[in-house]
This record gives sequence, structure tokens and C-alpha cells, in this order.
Amino acid sequence: MVGGGLAGLTAAIACAEQGGAVTLHEAHASLGGRARSTPSPYIANDGTHAFYDGAPWRWLTTRKLAQPFERLGVRQLTRSRIRHEGRLRRTPPAGFLAMVTVGRRHEAPVDISFREWASQRFGETACRAAEGMVGPAIYDADPGRLSAAFVFERLLRVTTPKFPPVTRYPRGGWGAVVDRMESAARDRGVRIETNSRITALPESGPVIIATTLEAARTLLNDDSLTWESGRAALLDLGLQHHRRDPFAVFDFDEGAMVECFTSQDPSLAPARHDLLQGEIPLRAGESKASGLTRMEALLDTAFPTWRQRLTWRREQTATNRTGALDLPGQTWRDRPAIDRGDERYLIGDSVAAPGLLAEVSINSALRASKSALDRTRTSSH
Repeated sequence: MVGGGLAGLTAAIACAEQGGAVTLHEAHASLGGRARSTPSPYIANDGTHAFYDGAPWRWLTTRKLAQPFERLGVRQLTRSRIRHEGRLRRTPPAGFLAMVTVGRRHEAPVDISFREWASQRFGETACRAAEGMVGPAIYDADPGRLSAAFVFERLLRVTTPKFPPVTRYPRGGWGAVVDRMESAARDRGVRIETNSRITALPESGPVIIATTLEAARTLLNDDSLTWESGRAALLDLGLQHHRRDPFAVFDFDEGAMVECFTSQDPSLAPARHDLLQGEIPLRAGESKASGLTRMEALLDTAFPTWRQRLTWRREQTATNRTGALDLPGQTWRDRPAIDRGDERYLIGDSVAAPGLLAEVSINSALRASKSALDRTRTSSH
């Protein structure tokens, strides 16, 4: 196994559960990849992470890897806000509401863009609002150019009209999930080697590669391993608590979002302090500084005293590490294949597996582990 992030750990556990002898190599000193969290006192994920209901979530919870976790309640929902046409509102525009409720019965086409399809079906105002909502969920500043089927599926996933909402937040951040996954892997006999950078693959035996596509291109000597991905600026803030702060703000104008993660999990910050995590997808050619300036304008509107209450700050850029984006005419099946031949398997969030962001990593890891062991058993026979 090459790579010890969410995908690599999933595959390592799955292979070991099926009797495989697994050695996992991680180039860094610690496991986790993009599922790492910062150390206390402010425990911030590497992005505005959340899990959603589905098979990957059930795989984690069946093994008690994601427990304990928090769910959103009435308090969070009533303290959510939307910025639309320059104003902070409690409810989205009517056309957007119609799109994500009664509009769910529509099936979006694969071969045209979301903007072309949604503006004709629901109107331009609803389409722009939907782009602002889904942009942060896929880390892309121009989701309207992507496949209508790709965008609409993700929009409906993140706006499911269900109570309690389908989002899940592991207590202690995603780093706590990584710690439990590492323990589970070791308990199942996985040999884990950190600070172990692999520059060449072994000549024989099954290998599962859980790296970025860029790193996989070099390891597999395959220049075809490319796919569209997103680019975003990330901003994490530690603030002194203020009872009037909103829980989350979705910026339909700029396509940004800010969420107070301590609202559902106070353990992520010191007492009487809050952890805010924000994200704004960057436009073509836009710098991180420019994106953060737009983000700070949203903070000034929704959290007017945040500058005076600031106690901690972290800035990042997420580039080509935000999951696959499908252009018109493409589906997840067109992405780089998991099975690369010669007992080489590629997993992660940009390969040919279904799901939303981290779900692609888990689904691809489970497929690769099954294929690798099936192939090994067939060869042995």
C-alpha cells in the first residue's frame, strides 16, 4: 500500500480483514493525508469536512471508526444564514427552494452543462443560487460549466430535506477518525511504515496506490493519469465566543461558505471560544490573497466583530486535491480506472468510483482491495 490517507487506510483495513498481509508506506511522519486535523487548542480539519449518509459512512460506523459523532439540530439550522444579492437572509430564493424540493424528481443530463440545463429548467436566479451553494461542496468556482448530472446530484446530496440532516461530524475532528483507523489497521496485522517515500514499485505482487494523480503518474509512468479538479482558499479562525454569531453562512453571491464547527462539537476549541472554518473556491487565475479578501468581506457581514475577537488563524490553498470534477459528457466511469493492470490498483478521490468527495476514496479503496485479493487467490490456485 502506497499512501496512508483515508483511501489507503480503508484499503489496508479491508485487505487485512480478508486475510491479506499488508505493508502500508506513508511518506510523511503521520498518517491521514487530507483527513488530518491540527493539534489542540484549535482542532481544524484540512478543509470544511463532513460525512454524509451512504455506504462509505456505514462501512466506517460498522467498524466503530467514526464514533462518536455529532449531528446538526434545530439550533444549528435556525442559526444558518444565506447571503444573496448583497443581503444576509434566513431563507434562500424561492426558485432555489423549488429546485431542491419538488425539482428532485427531475433527472439532469450528463452531456450538457449545469448552467445550460438549470437556467432553462428553473430560471437564471435559481441556477446562480445553486452554483453558489454547490461550489464550496466541490471546491470549484464555476460549477455551472460542469456536467448537469454531476452538479445536480451533489446539490441534492448537500440539501437533502431531512431532519436531522444527513451530515455527520466525528467528535474531535477527522484526525480522530484517522487515529482509530490506524489502530484498527495495526490490530488487523497491517505493518505501517511512516517517513517511507516510495519512488519505484516492486516488480511483482499486488500494489495499491493511494496518492494524488500527480504522484501516481510518476509511480506508474502513465501520463494519462489526469482529471479536472478544484482550487480553493481555506481560512480557519479561532474566535472568542459571541452568542449572536450564526452557525453557518452560505454565500450565493461569491460561492463561499463559513461554518462554526464548535457549534456541534465544543471540544474543537478552548472554553468560550469558537472554531470557524471557511472556504472560497478560487476563480481562474485568482490568487489566494484575492480569494481571502472576498472571504473576509463575507465575515465582515456575517460576523461583524470577528477581527476584534480573533485568537488564531490559518490560511491554506487547496489545489488539485479536492476530488474529481466531471465536465459535460463525462461521468465517474470515465475517470482513471482503478485496475491499472499487472496487479496495480489506483485509489483516491479522482478515480472511477461513485460518491461525493471522501466517498470516492472509500468506494475505490474497497473495490481495489477486493480485486487485489481475488487476483492473488486466483494466482495461488
